[in-house]
Amino acid sequence: MLEIRHKKTRAVLARIDDDSFVGKKLAGARLRGADLARANLSSADLVNADLREADLQNANLSGATLNGAYLEGANLVHADLSGANLTDAHLHHAELQDAVLAGAVLRYAQLREAILIDADLTGADLSMSDLRCDLHNAKLVRADLRAADMSGANLRGADLQEANLTGAKLAGTQFIGAKMMGMIDVHGNRVTAPPDAAARRAGRPVRHRKSAVPWWKFWARA
Repeated sequence: MLEIRHKKTRAVLARIDDDSFVGKKLAGARLRGADLARANLSSADLVNADLREADLQNANLSGATLNGAYLEGANLVHADLSGANLTDAHLHHAELQDAVLAGAVLRYAQLREAILIDADLTGADLSMSDLRCDLHNAKLVRADLRAADMSGANLRGADLQEANLTGAKLAGTQFIGAKMMGMIDVHGNRVTAPPDAAARRAGRPVRHRKSAVPWWKFWARA
């Protein structure tokens, strides 16, 4: 039998009649402040689970289902969330430094003021998410960022190569040192040269054309 205890009070929050969390059904579980550091929760069902302020650093959550889960203030430093489903998850103020979220689904996820410094979001689906957070040096190669709210986000040094930012909100976003080759910008145009380099060669500011067909109309027809 496994016990899940509170990280500070050590009170028992849940008991699992098994010797592994792998693939366990914990949907809706009340695990606020739980000590799950280094736990193997791969493929676990944590839909709508309350994991606010939980310690999940170095935890294995690969392939886990976390739709609608409450992870505000959770410690997910170095956690493996590759391939996890975090659709509509609540991650305000969550700590995700060096976390692996490659291929994860975070559509509509709330990440305002979360810390994703050096996080790996390669190929992640972050469309329509709230990304007003710290993405300094984050890896966002081929990430789907369509219609994401990235207003004021810190993307200094981030790798956005081949990412899709069509329709994203970027007011006040910091891009110093970011890699953008092959990225699709907010107007649906692919970046084929550093933004300022093209302007210098042409002797004028870079001008972007609007896409002939907005992405939301494209999807509506699909």
